[in-house]
Amino acid sequence: MATVSSSSPPWPNPNPTPDPSDSDSSHHRGDDTDEPLDSFSSQDPNHNPDPVPDLNPPPPPPSLLHLSFNQDHACFAVGTSHGFRILNCDPFREIFRRDFDRGGGVAVVEMLFRCNILALVGGVGGGGPDPPQYPPNKVMIWDDHQSRCIGELSFRSDVRSVRLRRDRIVVVLEQKIFVYNFVDLKLMHQIETIANPKGLCAVSQGAAGGGGSMVLVCPGLQKGQVRIEHYASKRTKFVMAHDSRIACFALTQDGALLATASSKGTLVRVFNTVDGTLRQEVRRGADRAEIYSLAFSSNAEWLAVSSDKGTVHVFGLKVNSGSQVKDAPQIAAELTRSPSSPSSSLSLFKGVLPKYFSSEWSVAQFRLVEGTQYIVAFGHQKNTVVILGMDGSFYRCQFDPVNGGEMSQLEYHNCLKPPSVF
Repeated sequence: MATVSSSSPPWPNPNPTPDPSDSDSSHHRGDDTDEPLDSFSSQDPNHNPDPVPDLNPPPPPPSLLHLSFNQDHACFAVGTSHGFRILNCDPFREIFRRDFDRGGGVAVVEMLFRCNILALVGGVGGGGPDPPQYPPNKVMIWDDHQSRCIGELSFRSDVRSVRLRRDRIVVVLEQKIFVYNFVDLKLMHQIETIANPKGLCAVSQGAAGGGGSMVLVCPGLQKGQVRIEHYASKRTKFVMAHDSRIACFALTQDGALLATASSKGTLVRVFNTVDGTLRQEVRRGADRAEIYSLAFSSNAEWLAVSSDKGTVHVFGLKVNSGSQVKDAPQIAAELTRSPSSPSSSLSLFKGVLPKYFSSEWSVAQFRLVEGTQYIVAFGHQKNTVVILGMDGSFYRCQFDPVNGGEMSQLEYHNCLKPPSVF
């Protein structure tokens, strides 16, 4: 059961055409209008002219609690033990930050493209004594033009994740998903799922304001099953994607294709969301791995995968959402002869030898520190990938779509220590 409250009626419509300049210094608190962003967490060196040493050490740097890209992967949000920050991917720069006076943590920050509305969920981090800024069972709707929360959604259990569209708010709990209308926070739909501690859920973005075009994907009620909701046709499709527990999935922007990975982490499968048919299968590796993220390129030509093995893989897709779906035998034939999609030289014996030998492998790879959690997305420049790490790392890399191989690193930053010129 959820309860809804709003502290600033009428409910504001999300801004579909925001200006990146809206997120710079004009978003400071009222008494700090002309103050640079970096001063939010800085101390005045002339505060105490007395040479007596300061016995109060500076506060420790914030711990990173959350990372997520916005819907078009142009920006990303960082939740910390002190508040949250919004950064731009290309060029890399901090757009704004909000460090709360109480020092409470933010465990979920969900952006809505580049507009002023965000969804926040509180969380404890950093080992400090401070409670979370907001309760973990509430979704706080933050309006950064007003620098305050303008509404909230309350639940009986902790919120695992939030997904936003311009017309919907989707809240994911451990075993239930709630879909709300954005304008008036009216409950539109409830879905029961198998235990979902990661808060797995994906929604298509489609045309602005087109609520009927939404496709929602979540875990089903059985291990290895995904549930696909088509709101335009009011149809529900269940797909047994894997034998093992679902670990990760991703949708194309239009909701036509779905990529899934299981807790084994060896294979990634691509399905047609309309009929649930398997369109393609690619292999990350032979040993088990925890898949952290999956991401389609904007034209569904490429698929990126990150895992706890420390390598980001890029696969070429034979079926994209803008072309006619091919038959499975046709896909299998193409896998053995496509130069951009490496497969084993033993693929001619695929009917005799184990499936491993006829697998399709990644076109390009980028090596990272093993064990750190990374999420990945495709950059806006052609053939580029953006990688975010829970250690604060930001990488932008480029891959060769023809020759493949190791990606080249274009830049590296630490998102917790952005350059002061921003």
